[in-house]
Amino acid sequence: MRRDLAKGDLPALVLAVLSKQPMHGYGIVREVERLSDDALTMREGTLYPALRVLEQDGLIVGVWEPQAKGADRKVYSLTDAGIKEAKRRAQEITNYVSLIQTVLGRIDHAPQT
Repeated sequence: MRRDLAKGDLPALVLAVLSKQPMHGYGIVREVERLSDDALTMREGTLYPALRVLEQDGLIVGVWEPQAKGADRKVYSLTDAGIKEAKRRAQEITNYVSLIQTVLGRIDHAPQT
């Protein structure tokens, strides 16, 4: 099952991926797909606006790197604030998932008669 990322999940995943190493936009997209075994998809049309917001918020910084062949590319890395925010968002999502699992686990899936 492939699924597009929800708008609110995108920044958290970008921060998580960048917490491992700096990457350019295309690399971020491919890494999310790889880590999710291609179950999650990220459209570049939604990624780049999210990257701009994260950069404006001071959570990431982008640096243009010249390429021997082809166009230069912008490589993003976390700031100190971004590292803290990545941890905070990961914990927030973990707590949310736990609550959903708790509710689903309390539902009796037996057919109603």
